[in-house]
Amino acid sequence: MAALAILSITRKSIKRTHLSSILRLSPTISSSPFSSPSKNHQPFSTLSKTQSPPVPKKVPFTVSAHGMTWQDPYHWMSNINDPDFIDYIKQENLYAEAFMDDTQKVQQTLYSEMISKMPFKISTPPERWGPWSYYQYIPDGKEYPVLCRKLAAKRKGWVHAIVNYVRGGFGREEVLLDWNEIAERYGYVHVGTCRVSPDHNYLAYTVDTTGGEQFTLQIKDLRSGCALPKLGVGRVVSLAWAQDSCTLFYTMSDENQRPYRVLCTKLGSDSVADVPIYTENDSSFHVDITSTKDGKFITVYVIKATNPQQGLQRVCKRVSGVQCFLEHHNGFFYILTNASLSEDKDLPDSGNFYLARCRVDDMQATNLQNVLMPSKDIIVQDMDIFNEHLVLSLNKKGSPVICSIKMPIDANCENQVTIEDLNPWFFPLPSNLCSIVPGSNHDFMTSVFRAVISSPVNQVTIEDLNPWFFPLPSNLCSIVPGSNHDFMTSVFRAVISSPVETAAIFTAKFTTIAESTMILDSYD
Repeated sequence: MAALAILSITRKSIKRTHLSSILRLSPTISSSPFSSPSKNHQPFSTLSKTQSPPVPKKVPFTVSAHGMTWQDPYHWMSNINDPDFIDYIKQENLYAEAFMDDTQKVQQTLYSEMISKMPFKISTPPERWGPWSYYQYIPDGKEYPVLCRKLAAKRKGWVHAIVNYVRGGFGREEVLLDWNEIAERYGYVHVGTCRVSPDHNYLAYTVDTTGGEQFTLQIKDLRSGCALPKLGVGRVVSLAWAQDSCTLFYTMSDENQRPYRVLCTKLGSDSVADVPIYTENDSSFHVDITSTKDGKFITVYVIKATNPQQGLQRVCKRVSGVQCFLEHHNGFFYILTNASLSEDKDLPDSGNFYLARCRVDDMQATNLQNVLMPSKDIIVQDMDIFNEHLVLSLNKKGSPVICSIKMPIDANCENQVTIEDLNPWFFPLPSNLCSIVPGSNHDFMTSVFRAVISSPVNQVTIEDLNPWFFPLPSNLCSIVPGSNHDFMTSVFRAVISSPVETAAIFTAKFTTIAESTMILDSYD
């Protein structure tokens, strides 16, 4: 299986503190040393809006880079421990509080409204990968997320039964990585990339604890909960596991933070230095590394994940302006690319992407088979591949659509093929859709596709539901529901009264309109 990419939660938590602390200009909101008034400055109540904002001092400083030189008189602010900087921030905070003093009630109203609309627990939906469900959530009162998993599927055999018993049974939460613990230790944390090994026993991640955007590689044994001792590799950007779950590939950045080199490390190896795999010497390009969905290949050029010592193999020639996105399925590489379809292969085409493929044992650009060509009405924007389906994100006449095609594809790729020739199934989407983007879909064997949609929130009226109104007497005084206990009946009983003080049992048949619904996300 492919290494699992766990994405950090992008939505920041709103701390349940006084709103004035959120509006402060200090770098650290909740525990800033600049948040309280200084005795050297005017108290809060004496400041007014008419007073001019504080002006920072200017210190001459010359900067030179890329053959250019300029002055940066505020460079001294990069030292946040400078007493003058701390004093200036205090003045800024005092001025901001005074300027916004007459909006305190509005601030509290807005803050209360934001809090009321937030879920009690900020969490990502659990994502099934193999026997585990992985998810993240932000604990109450904390600032950073926690990466967790739960055992989601029963395994057969007495050995697994004992293991499950020791683990505490199914559904027990395992904390894999707690951002908050790292932040408490170092004062700052930024986790860049997380990758769980294919056997689910190791977690490789990159972490920055200084704020300098320089990430260090860490590997944790999830069985013991301990970090592996052979660590300390700096400037790491991206990660990818081989199928043996012991070989890890990673990229390193240069002094300009350009990912330029791919290296390989072996868990349990006695070698001190990691093995270099590829180096990009052209400064106009950077290197990324990932694995195909089925986990059988790692893409830089291409590395066989089942035999990483075999070395690199090139799939497509590198051309400026040409992009290639590669997946593997059943002996074929499927490539989404905008490479030129004309005779001049060294020039990019109009920019529209199309889907091509080639056999793994014949990885030459000249032997690419065009699977799906661009058309006037349909533009291919993205692809995702699973064991039984190929999912395409399309733009059809200006509207986003998603369709799935059964795999493997048996179409005759020697002739030009349209999307209709592949017998696609289009996802049922809301008519008032604004946008749709693929969600997190890491499990190659799943038959569930996760997507995130956005649409305007429209107020629904009774007419929108196509109601059928019961025929009632014109001189009706009142009507109350009668006895209706049968769930399976199509008859509704009601009691009515009229001006002549007569009562009658009123029955009417009604029709149930079954509407199909689409589940956009589900929790196991």
